[in-house]
Amino acid sequence: MTNSIAEIESSGCIFVIGSNTTACHPLIARRIFRARERGAKLIVADPRNIQLSRFADVAVNHRLGSDVALLNGMMHIIIENGWQADTYIAQRTEDYEAMASVIKTYTPARVAEITGVDTRDLERMAELYATRSPSTLLYAMGITQHTTGVDNVKSCCNLAMLCGNVGVHGGGVNPLRGQNNVQGACDMGGLPNVMTGYQPVADPQVREKFSTAWGVPLSDSPGLTITDMIPAILDGRLKGLFVIGENPKLSDPDWNHLNEALKKLDFLVVQDLFLSETAQVADVVFSAAAVAEKEGTFTNTERRCMRIQKAVEPLGDTLPDWEIISRLSTAMGYEMRYDNPQAIFDEMASLTPKSYAGMTYDRMGLDGLQWPCPDRDHPGTPYLHKDQFARGKGKFHAVDYLAPAEMPDAEYPFFLTTGRMFAHFHTGTMTRISPHLDVEQTTGYVSISPADAEALSVAEGDVLVLASRRGRMEAPARISASLKPGTLFLPIHFGENPTNVLTSSEAFDPLAKIPEFKVSAVKVEKLSA
Repeated sequence: MTNSIAEIESSGCIFVIGSNTTACHPLIARRIFRARERGAKLIVADPRNIQLSRFADVAVNHRLGSDVALLNGMMHIIIENGWQADTYIAQRTEDYEAMASVIKTYTPARVAEITGVDTRDLERMAELYATRSPSTLLYAMGITQHTTGVDNVKSCCNLAMLCGNVGVHGGGVNPLRGQNNVQGACDMGGLPNVMTGYQPVADPQVREKFSTAWGVPLSDSPGLTITDMIPAILDGRLKGLFVIGENPKLSDPDWNHLNEALKKLDFLVVQDLFLSETAQVADVVFSAAAVAEKEGTFTNTERRCMRIQKAVEPLGDTLPDWEIISRLSTAMGYEMRYDNPQAIFDEMASLTPKSYAGMTYDRMGLDGLQWPCPDRDHPGTPYLHKDQFARGKGKFHAVDYLAPAEMPDAEYPFFLTTGRMFAHFHTGTMTRISPHLDVEQTTGYVSISPADAEALSVAEGDVLVLASRRGRMEAPARISASLKPGTLFLPIHFGENPTNVLTSSEAFDPLAKIPEFKVSAVKVEKLSA
């Protein structure tokens, strides 16, 4: 997030797109409700009528994968009405004219045809966002899990800069991270092309710094993304896989393709809390300590790094992740010996000058610190780009709408989208073993609109068979007025109803390599009552 969670309550307008916030980020949703009570306007754009839609000043259900067109349409109206922040654009941004020339073609009529959103709603969305500053834009995986995920994010940034909403309190472009330490994992170099703090592995000075610190030469070649790993396994370039805290058997697309790859591996190691579907097919399983059983830090969605402290001792032979990795590294020939997590953190901070260098365990206290925190006297940064952008000037991008990779047709006439439901988390590795959570929803289901249910003679609870070009699965029907006709929804948490049987491993964003989980084409029929 460019801004802090608490700042949502100071926003004049809150624009939520591609995020079922009450189900997936309920504490942030509370901030939205508080802001609403204080007079903030709320815009919600989602293919489904989510819970947050009921409280919105404007709520629209745009077609799956039409986010760029929707955002471009809003910007067209803003520019036509002169609502853009001209001084901000002139002083703090570049490449505006190139972006604006593309925006001219996204007339309300054209956007309505692409998105299915009424032109009056589009105009109201544009007016509220542009005239109720500071406006904050919140998004989640409904924006990123597309073949155009990078374009979607660029369009969100275009809209925010157009109205001067970046670098101001209560504004910003704010991705809601999917787990408690997604931000921290990225910050720590959990991406194939960077070291900590997003320092490129291709940069000779970066490599020299880390090589000196670790006493070994480092490669200048980026690693593989998950999307690249599966083909590498299948063609024999990748023979072993070490999976930490992940359950690709349920979370990665195209279940059949993935299973073929996992069977071809020479060796699979899984490090996790519980025996997930992936751990069940591993050659070796390392039992990792849970959050209450270890020391360390998490960095959350607002860039806030916070300490966790051990409350209970790990069970049996369970070890914290850092100790498992250190022992494995040492056994493989590189001696990795740390006394404790604090020593690891201090080393990391010393190698990450712009964002973490000023952080120490003692300074974090109870509330933690937000990066950038470049030195020991720095208080942390509540919001980014206050006086200027990190790159100097904010860059506008000319982005055109591209349709999803797979659209409905005569053979596969339905859109399918996937996501979370309120009681469970990701692949259910933790939540489905909790009796209090699992009782809320004990099996998967497929949500279908009343109109489609009537056309297919489907009643609540009937078993449906869904099929895509990759495979087929079964799930009981849940008739829901939240869906438009022609669109189905599946939650991702249930191994007995695996959503990833249907999703594609070949459709992914060419830059971010994120699969298009949010759009697939399927057919559906009733199996039994």
